[in-house]
Amino acid sequence: MNKQAFARKLREISRNVHDINHVYKSGEEFWYLLTADRHWDNPDSDWDLQIKHLKEARERNAMVIDVGDFFCLMQGKYDKRSDKSKVRPEHQKTNYLDSVVETGADFFEPYQDLLAVIGQGNHETSILKYHETNISERFVERLNYKKEHKVFLGGYTGYIRLSYEGQAGGSRNSLLLHYNHGWGGGGPVTKGVIQSQRQAVYNPDPDVIISGHIHENYVFPIEQIRMNQKGVLYQRTQYHVRLPTYKNEYKDGYGGWHIETGKPPKPIGGMWMRVKVTRHGKGIKTFLQVDFLQAR
Repeated sequence: MNKQAFARKLREISRNVHDINHVYKSGEEFWYLLTADRHWDNPDSDWDLQIKHLKEARERNAMVIDVGDFFCLMQGKYDKRSDKSKVRPEHQKTNYLDSVVETGADFFEPYQDLLAVIGQGNHETSILKYHETNISERFVERLNYKKEHKVFLGGYTGYIRLSYEGQAGGSRNSLLLHYNHGWGGGGPVTKGVIQSQRQAVYNPDPDVIISGHIHENYVFPIEQIRMNQKGVLYQRTQYHVRLPTYKNEYKDGYGGWHIETGKPPKPIGGMWMRVKVTRHGKGIKTFLQVDFLQAR
């Protein structure tokens, strides 16, 4: 484990509210790998790219936040969408769902200490609905078995507070991140931006809102006027981050459900969020600078 990892502490406030507390030095940068729609067990999921990004996360001492559809899970016995050609050889077993959890935990075990929160998507909730087991919960339990670091299970939506505390104490600041897996088709032209506009109305408090589901890739800033507890008005940016997928269904466009229903090529990968922490004056106030980089 990277020695800097001990400068942060994760805790669960409620079942879908978590806190990541960091101890920082002025000018220090903190990285987060934001991901969604890995569809890890699908043959079209890019395992090499996921390993590449996890290794980069190790180098940057980044925490990984995933917001659902970690697994695909569509090839079960009672799934109408089932297609055995879409099952990896290691999952061609009678205990199909168990094998996905077991091999998935083995795959991510070397990076377990980087995983912070794993949310749930519609593919996981579908398994709970029809097979009466929470695959996300089983996966997190297996990841955490006999581990000092604990990965937290999140919900379909939830909140993560990123707190920053100076080494000498006193100077603190925080970012509020809201995640939701996503819903709807996204729209071939708007690509889900209308959903972001709606969320900004009913969920104005988060600094960053991240979602997936529609396999798009962008950062959409929305400017807001707010008032602090002292009655002072200020302007701030709420960032809406739409996350891509690690599943490449288009490929050469030869055929398949994705092609036959007119779906375009989708962006592959994740998103890096970087937070730079600085203290001005005599350390009285902490400033956070947030930016985003594509993980491709």
